Amino acid sequence: MAALRQDSGLRRSADIAVALVLLTVLLVPLVLLAVLVRCTSRGPAVYRQWRAGRGMRPFSILKFRSMTVGSDRAGPAVSGSGDPRVTRVGRWLRHTRLDELPQLVNLLRGDMTLVGPRPEVERFLPYYTRRELRLLDVRPGIIGPGALYVVDRGSELADPDRAEERYVELQLHPKLALDLDYLHDRRLAVDVRLVASAVSVSWLHPSRPPATAAAVRPRPGSGRTDPG
Repeated sequence: MAALRQDSGLRRSADIAVALVLLTVLLVPLVLLAVLVRCTSRGPAVYRQWRAGRGMRPFSILKFRSMTVGSDRAGPAVSGSGDPRVTRVGRWLRHTRLDELPQLVNLLRGDMTLVGPRPEVERFLPYYTRRELRLLDVRPGIIGPGALYVVDRGSELADPDRAEERYVELQLHPKLALDLDYLHDRRLAVDVRLVASAVSVSWLHPSRPPATAAAVRPRPGSGRTDPG
């Protein structure tokens, strides 16, 4: 098997710098979003969920809460479009990806890197192949090609009784294949394009249609990706 491009000291230094700058610049918006969540639905502003990190070590990922309290224990671990557990404000937070902003704290403390495979809910790890489990050799990311691929594919998980089954059948392995491709061609040019693509999908073109796998796959030798 070809070697994956691992984390580096330079990458970690960049993560710390990005986290410190963004947490400082976005301090007021973060506080306002937390107040908005607290004032519009019962429960804490920040939701914590255990995810599998590097070396399969679990860590608590942070998000602005987008569902009613206790929803994670009363339904599937994945949610599709129209999920009744999602609050009205939570739907907007998810649509704009603003619910992910608290992960800047995960970035600062070293749980995550800025660009890399998204961390998985532990209950789905048994579905990983041996090759896919190699993704757990690196620090998980806030932004990654696999995550961009499944953006706006919530309609595939619309049936709550089959949401987890459909996630495994339709999304899990294509997403992981893209993440593995990325880790074999990990470079600054790819990272910059993924960050730009994430910004475009989240804020500039939030209603654009989902991408095909080919569109977000890093091209060997070119460092190019283009998400949906």
